[in-house]
Amino acid sequence: MKLRKGDTVRVITGKDKGKEGVIERVMPTDNKVVVAGVNTASKHQKARKANEKSGIIDLDMPIHASNVMLVHKGDTVRVGYAVDAEGNKVRVARPSGEVI
Repeated sequence: MKLRKGDTVRVITGKDKGKEGVIERVMPTDNKVVVAGVNTASKHQKARKANEKSGIIDLDMPIHASNVMLVHKGDTVRVGYAVDAEGNKVRVARPSGEVI
C-alpha cells in the first residue's frame, strides 16, 4: 500500500468527493484507510460508566484506498517508488519525480 498514516489525501469518488483529510489509520489487508472527517457515521452510544457521556457520536469509517489520492504541494498525485543515492527505497510523486 502506497499510503501511510499522516498523509494528506483527497477523496476522488463517492459521497465525500472533494473532501480532504489526514489518514488516521491504514488497513493494508483490507486495502482501506480511515481519513479524519471523511465517511462519518453516527453512532448512538450508551454511558457505560458514571463519568461517561451518552449520546450520538460521529465515527470516521474506513474508505477504500482506491477512492483517495495523495495531496502533494496542493495537487493530487499518483505515488511511485524510486531508489535514492544511498540505495534506500523512497516514495516519489509521479508527475514530477519529487521525493515525498
